[in-house]
Amino acid sequence: MKAIVQDRYGSHDTLRLVEIDQPAPADGEVLVRVRAASVNAADWHVMRGDPRLARLAMPVVFGWSAPKKRIRGRDFAGVVEAVGPGVTRFRPGDEVFGDLGWADGAFAEYVCAPQDLVAGKPASLTFEQAAAIPTAGNTALTGVRDLGRATPGQRFLVNGASGGVGTFAVQIAKSSGAEVTAVCSARNADLARSIGADHVIDYAKDDFTANGQRYDVVFDLVANRSLAHLRRALTPTGTLVLSGGGVSNGGSLVGPMGLTIAGGLVSRFVRHRVLRLDVAPSTANLETLAGLAESGAVVPVIDRTYPLPEAPEAIRYLELDHARAKVVVTVDAA
Repeated sequence: MKAIVQDRYGSHDTLRLVEIDQPAPADGEVLVRVRAASVNAADWHVMRGDPRLARLAMPVVFGWSAPKKRIRGRDFAGVVEAVGPGVTRFRPGDEVFGDLGWADGAFAEYVCAPQDLVAGKPASLTFEQAAAIPTAGNTALTGVRDLGRATPGQRFLVNGASGGVGTFAVQIAKSSGAEVTAVCSARNADLARSIGADHVIDYAKDDFTANGQRYDVVFDLVANRSLAHLRRALTPTGTLVLSGGGVSNGGSLVGPMGLTIAGGLVSRFVRHRVLRLDVAPSTANLETLAGLAESGAVVPVIDRTYPLPEAPEAIRYLELDHARAKVVVTVDAA
């Protein structure tokens, strides 16, 4: 099968399309013929081994000179080709989508995934739309529902509202009845409004941490403000959810991890709830997201699609060109 592989850290130029052996499903796994996969910030972080501190903090994912897994890509949607022993939830021919987590491997024609990281694809969605959901949607759902505890009437701000996670976060918060403020660039203001934002702040013209407005929840997806400034935008007992993926700046030692580490230290001494968002793949959350998509409460927003041979360019675009919403890689179904 064809797959995008990497044998050393570096830019998108280190990624290659090669022929490798097709995997076989082990106990509890399904073999999926991939029809689409989506790109996440995690892909370029792993591709570059950035921040360097992650190479020490996450040795299962990061080797010292190369990622532990050769094939990039977390999110996929496709058709079950075969099932391993012990699989009870799926059979060949089922249309599914899933999140491999840090195991990676989705930028390929076939992928094996544990059945508990896979869910049935919403019938109303294309494979491209379904592939856009898992990591970004799960991150948004966990941040909005579980940590932010979005409720009707709550003032909920999303910093980075036009990104992959941000577009889901705005919609999930809105579907929960919150009054949603989206922080993004002027060129993405119409997008933010179209997915439900009640208010839009152009970050180039207005600093949401200094304009006097206060929010019950600030969901930070950018890590471009200090902890003190982010807390300044909260009500006295507000919640700050930290999940900034950071931006590519040619390599860093700590990157966005610095903000989450500081948040963990400060949280013990302040009235604000300062929470670091740690997300694990979950079939239950995939099924919740599938239900939201089927009901129309959440609509995956796709910026661009690229064929599998151009997956390296898809990662470069997400990393460096301020892509909005999701970037998806399509795989030939022939």
